[in-house]
Amino acid sequence: MQLAALKHRTESEDCFVISPHHVRVRFHSAKDDVKQVIVHYTDNYLDTKTDRTIAMTKIGQGQVSDHWGVTLTAPYRRLKYTFEVIGQDGEHKIVGDRGISTYNEQNLLADSSYFKLPYLHQIDMDVTPAWVKDTVWYQIFPERFANGDKSNDPQGTKPWNSSDHPGRDDYYGGDLQGILDKLDYLQELGINGLYLCPVFKASSNHKYDTIDYLQIDPDFGDKDLFAKVVNEAHRRGIRVMLDAVFNHLGSQSMQWQDVVKNGAKSRFADWFHINHFPVSPYQNPTKGEGEPNYDTFAFEEHMPKLNTANPEVQDFLLEIATYWVKYFDIDAWRLDVANEVDHHFWRRFHDAVTAIKPDFYIVGEIWHNARPWLNGDEFSGVMNYPYTLQIEDHFFKHNKSAIELTQALTDQLMMYRDNNNWAMLNMLDSHDTARLFTVAGDDQQLGMQALTFMFMQPGSPCIYYGTEMGMTGGEDPDCRKPMDWQQADSPIWQQVHALIKFRLQHKAVLSGGQTSLTVTEDGLIKVTRTGNEQLTAYFNTTDQAATLTVPAALSQNYANGVLAPKGFVITVK
Repeated sequence: MQLAALKHRTESEDCFVISPHHVRVRFHSAKDDVKQVIVHYTDNYLDTKTDRTIAMTKIGQGQVSDHWGVTLTAPYRRLKYTFEVIGQDGEHKIVGDRGISTYNEQNLLADSSYFKLPYLHQIDMDVTPAWVKDTVWYQIFPERFANGDKSNDPQGTKPWNSSDHPGRDDYYGGDLQGILDKLDYLQELGINGLYLCPVFKASSNHKYDTIDYLQIDPDFGDKDLFAKVVNEAHRRGIRVMLDAVFNHLGSQSMQWQDVVKNGAKSRFADWFHINHFPVSPYQNPTKGEGEPNYDTFAFEEHMPKLNTANPEVQDFLLEIATYWVKYFDIDAWRLDVANEVDHHFWRRFHDAVTAIKPDFYIVGEIWHNARPWLNGDEFSGVMNYPYTLQIEDHFFKHNKSAIELTQALTDQLMMYRDNNNWAMLNMLDSHDTARLFTVAGDDQQLGMQALTFMFMQPGSPCIYYGTEMGMTGGEDPDCRKPMDWQQADSPIWQQVHALIKFRLQHKAVLSGGQTSLTVTEDGLIKVTRTGNEQLTAYFNTTDQAATLTVPAALSQNYANGVLAPKGFVITVK
């Protein structure tokens, strides 16, 4: 038995409270190396001779590990537990709090062998908003969704043309009135979550270079109009998520302009990470201009980085964060460049918004392992790029086999607690990436196969505006074309609509329960979701048809017991 591969961490993603009397426990061993894992557990203040035993279930296989799981009951809200591990080679070990020991009665009964959970405090549970798990999001880049009011069009606004290839500084006149006008359309499509890219006053069309967080950009409308959008969305059962950047300000903001003018004497000098004065002109190291005079997002001189360790900056940003919750009743924040802001600030942010709305949803933009932010006191979930980009690696780029994909995704699920996996924001494209159907090589069947696979995963799925219209586009800014309203009710629209409807019809199992990812002998990817019912989905990503006889609740390229390439079939029982 490979002893170095036997792993467990208490009070982490391997051991987390799921109710006042229940704990979910995971254990990890080398692939195909362990025959059985048995948990011995009892109350902290009872003799170890009173322990109960329960066999763990192998819940998935990763790249190098088998993953095991079980739920333990703690009648008195306290728990101690240890693992009995039996190898395929017959070796027998105890894995406990003080390491690995030979299995015998003396070692098993030693209290020091037991991991301890002193008390299951409900306040320490990582609780994520229940409604998020039942939500299908729709992301809108406001400047390109719909032009509802031509009177606020910026100078030089271009004609609405969905086949254009936008430049970085182009304007097409999209606004909040356009979103308001299309809420009935969104309700018909079936989504119940609206994710808006920034709507605050800014210098650009994308609005990530904020000038004033407390004002709606005049290109989009005003606060009264925004309040109407939120209220009308809520009336239709649609939650609203705003996007904001608390990592940096726009260079045209009052605070930064004061620093530019007054240098070290500016009362805002300590609001930023300034290396030396003057701050202008900016020295860009990527252009051989020397060390930068101030820190920025990437090396974007128009986005000076905020010093979020400064209490004044914290209070300024928390006023903004709570303002839109208090007075406009938004349901969620999506936080841009969240990984570059300190944890201390995010803990204050979390407490401030959840004090107003306990079921508030907080999503960080993090493109890598997000464990440090997902302990219940910062974010509910993150934009799940490490998960969804691996879907692209297999379905579109073909640099991962089906088995490599299922193993990688299984490992990814083990990184976080169940509640966080269920609260992830899953997307295959966004304003920051090439569009789904472009990455799929303009193949709508292939794109829909991958989108359906994503909808079968744990987490809250998100559709980028225009995907339901079959829109294409390369990397930013080409992925931000004006919405193609001519394709409403087209075949691709009907497919996306049916997928959303299916997800919401089966939300009880798809928003929770167990997930199994495997590959059949024919090379089909098999996704099994088990809860109040069982959903089993098969995806044919090979170049050969496969024989498969199952009843179809939702399918593509499946007929007469044959699942063709680029096909899928989902069965319910």
